[in-house]
Amino acid sequence: MSKLKEIREQAKKELEHIPKGGLIQNELRMYYWGLRMNSLGKKAKSHSTKEDILKKAIAAVKKDTPDFVPQFNEKFFKRGGKNE
Repeated sequence: MSKLKEIREQAKKELEHIPKGGLIQNELRMYYWGLRMNSLGKKAKSHSTKEDILKKAIAAVKKDTPDFVPQFNEKFFKRGGKNE
């Protein structure tokens, strides 16, 4: 399996823990996908964890929608609250 395919598979499996939903929830998924793909690639400047990427994706969405309550598998992402 090529490295790119492995990266896509990993990001895809992680994305299964961020459910589809309305427009803003899907925007969170979009941000997560892009940020995660960049963090796993050869040219990644820092190898962020999936938790770091989720936090960045949530922050990006909350810039335009501050009261957004993200939905994600808290056990998978090892986080305490949905409002972070």
